Amino acid sequence: MIQTRATLMLLVFALLASAQAYATSLREIARFRGQGESILHGIGLVGGLNGTGDSGKDLVVARPLAQMLQGLGNPLPDFEELKNSQSVALVMITCVIPETGAEVDDTFDVRISVINSASSLEGGELWVAPLTAAVPGGELYAFAQGPITIEDTSVPTVGRVRGGARMVRAIQTTPPISGTVDLIIHKHFAGWSSASQIASQINQQYLLTTRKLGESVATVVNERLIRVTVPEQERANAAAFLGDVMSTEINMSMLGLPATVVVNERTGAIVVTGDVKISPAVITHRGLTITTTVPPPVPTPETPLVERRQWAAIDTSSGTAGSSSLEDLIKAFEQLDVPPKDQIEILQMLHRAGKLHARLVME
Repeated sequence: MIQTRATLMLLVFALLASAQAYATSLREIARFRGQGESILHGIGLVGGLNGTGDSGKDLVVARPLAQMLQGLGNPLPDFEELKNSQSVALVMITCVIPETGAEVDDTFDVRISVINSASSLEGGELWVAPLTAAVPGGELYAFAQGPITIEDTSVPTVGRVRGGARMVRAIQTTPPISGTVDLIIHKHFAGWSSASQIASQINQQYLLTTRKLGESVATVVNERLIRVTVPEQERANAAAFLGDVMSTEINMSMLGLPATVVVNERTGAIVVTGDVKISPAVITHRGLTITTTVPPPVPTPETPLVERRQWAAIDTSSGTAGSSSLEDLIKAFEQLDVPPKDQIEILQMLHRAGKLHARLVME
């Protein structure tokens, strides 16, 4: 497992290192101001559970279930008829709309989580439920419905409905186009150097395509914001102009971005850019011991001498100027047989100790 993980990390390292010189389009690293994700939410009922739902005695579940049955033309005289039911669960429904917005009849995944005492949503189906904007008195934007998929069997009280939300009202995130529009650089690419380079490359493309020497359209406001002025002659077709701006090729190697380690604590995934360096250090890992034999045995092919260490050194043999590379760290992890969770802890400690020369992003 550790060997496979180490191989994967080295592969990611190699891919990221080789990709440094390649260009990407501006739309992959920036967005217009106002183009953010939207959250829709709602309360619903999941049916079809095999005795793992909420107790029918609980009024917080019995009330919406009785109301739904009444709406379907099957009213109940009282809640007593529901007291033995454990096939239904009250759930929270959440849907994230991407920064590009949504049109009527678009579908999106929804996340389902138990609110009350249900022990599992396995085999259940979400009954039709309204989704509104996540503000008090929010307007209706979608309806959610469909069979539930449990993605993590160790947490059966949380699931997903693939394409479960269908939009009935559009969500527009494109800003109104006037004389200027603001571009927001995604946070992982932010910085004064990168903002200046991005603005420069926007201006360079505009000047080359229009031959209007000396006329700039992009100005840096701060390390994440670039203001783009729509030229007078482009305002009749401003959408096409902004489309050209967003297709600007950005040379990533010129942005001066810091070395970065991105860690997902939930999944244990670690992605490291190829320029990460580590100062000399030694690492110890819990549960390991030093084994010695006195007098020391003479090794033979049948009984080789096995050396066990509690510490693994990160030397500088493969690095320059007193620093070592990602490969040295992976070798240390292999020596100590470190699981992903502990690898993340070690990276955090190296960062706090000033030995990890990179920006550490925890997700």
